[in-house]
Formats: sequence, C-alpha cells, structure tokens
Amino acid sequence: MKFLDHLEEWIIATLMGAATFIIFVAVVHRYLSGLPIGWLQDELIQINTSWAQELCIYMFVWMAKFGAAYGVRTGIHVGVDVVINRLSTPWRNKFIVFGLLAGATFTGIVGTLGASFVWEIGHTDQTSADLEVPMWLVYLAVPLGSYLMSFRFLQVMVQFIRTGELPKHDHSHVEGLDEEVQGAKA
Repeated sequence: MKFLDHLEEWIIATLMGAATFIIFVAVVHRYLSGLPIGWLQDELIQINTSWAQELCIYMFVWMAKFGAAYGVRTGIHVGVDVVINRLSTPWRNKFIVFGLLAGATFTGIVGTLGASFVWEIGHTDQTSADLEVPMWLVYLAVPLGSYLMSFRFLQVMVQFIRTGELPKHDHSHVEGLDEEVQGAKA
C-alpha cells in the first residue's frame, strides 16, 4: 500500500508543479511578447504557447481525480457529521460503514461509466484541439481516478471496521518529519 500511496502523492505533486510552471512560462511569454522591443517580439511571436492552457486544464482534471482519492485516504474531505456523531456508537458505526459503502459504490459506478465512455471514444479519431492527443487519453482520468477513489473508500471502511478509527487530517502534522527528527537525534 505504501507504493500506491507514494505513487498517488507523486502524481498529484508532479501535475501541480508542472501545471504551475507551464502557466508561469505562458504568462511570461505573453507579457514579454507585448513589450515594444522589436527583436524580442519577433523572436517570441515565433514561439507558440497556445497549447499551454489546454494542457494545464487536462493536468488539473487528472490532479483533481487523483486528489479526490487522496482526500478519502487522508480524511481531508469536508463532511457534515453533526447528526452522525450524536448517535449511539452502534448506530454511528453502521451509518459510517453505510456512507463509506455508498461512496465506494457511487465512485465505482462512475468509474465503470467512465471506462465505457473511454472505450467508445477510443474507437474514434477524436483529438484535442491544440495538443492533438487522442481524447481517450484525456478522459482516462475519470475511470482511473474513480476506481482509485472507490478503492480508498473500501480501504477506509476496512480500517474503520478493524479499528473504529476514521482517518483524520492533522493540519499541524508534517509527513516524514518525525522520522527526520529521530534521525537527527541519533
């Protein structure tokens, strides 16, 4: 599971960093192209960055799908649980398991419908406007991200049934810092 956790985090961080960098370069290019410096304008106008916006949109879609699965795993999704927390423990546990199963079922259905859509569009010649990549690659984020999210709901449910604990996100905790402090003390 650690490999999948790290892969998920690596994908999200890489997409976020790359999208930020690409947008930064495109904005700087656009700004510098507008400066009334003849030779600079001539050079920059020859560089086409029209693809940057489309690529970043696709990167953010992929990031959002994998980020949603990350949110389920780490407990950072916002939830309204005032009524659930007022229930007696047996009823509370049943409602939590039901909610997690409902989330897994829903995202599994979305993943299956998304996979069907990707399969259908994969048999066409549709490509994106600027990048001209096959659209099935773009839409592949839906089934992959949804199936991962469904898996994360099931993972959290099994953990809850075993331990009675749901993942809670501690905003003050920095992943890996405890190990580094221990290593520095040794």
